[in-house]
Amino acid sequence: MFGLPAKQAEQPLEFTARAEFFEPVEILRQATSINAELFSLSGLRHPYQEGVLGAIEVGAYADILLIDGNPLKDIEIMTNPEKNFRIIMKNGVIYKNTLPK
Repeated sequence: MFGLPAKQAEQPLEFTARAEFFEPVEILRQATSINAELFSLSGLRHPYQEGVLGAIEVGAYADILLIDGNPLKDIEIMTNPEKNFRIIMKNGVIYKNTLPK
């Protein structure tokens, strides 16, 4: 997956593992806003001191995914980013864009 090390490439499978215990909306919150809250509680260890996490605004740290499908209905679509992620943006840089031009 995108030339990532093997362990990192397997990270999306965590969505499947969590599906046994949590609803899709809970899994997405765990992977996004709850992680942002944990960072904010980590004081000086917080790696993103210069901006807000999880907000889409100027100066914020916001990663954006445009997903082909609805992960609230089928969390499995999160396990295949090559197929289902149409746009991947991190720190304002677009790493993948498969939308028609």
